[in-house]
Amino acid sequence: QVQLVESGGGLVQAGGSLRLSCAPSGSIFRINDMGWYRQPPGKQRELVASITSTASTNYADSVKGRFTISRDNAKNTVSLQMNSLKPEDTAVYYCNADVIRPGNSYPAKYWGQGTQVLVSS
Repeated sequence: QVQLVESGGGLVQAGGSLRLSCAPSGSIFRINDMGWYRQPPGKQRELVASITSTASTNYADSVKGRFTISRDNAKNTVSLQMNSLKPEDTAVYYCNADVIRPGNSYPAKYWGQGTQVLVSS
């Protein structure tokens, strides 16, 4: 089984910064796309940012210019640097990865357990 473990959430004042990290464990052959999603209170989960294995990135309009996604292919980790945080960034943030396990031809999508980010005004 593959597990994704997030870290780095917490409480921060508006204008501050946080860095989220996600590391997988388990048997992995290769990871294709990785990304971060978030679910604000009372709302649906939404894409924040994604990154391919060749480092092409995609961002939600609401975070462009403030958040930066990066990955370390050697360690299979993905990070999200969040700057100029706003109260509306408050949410549970989830790591996501498309993982190909040894012996498999196709990726399966895995999710982390989520980490809380709370931005105070």
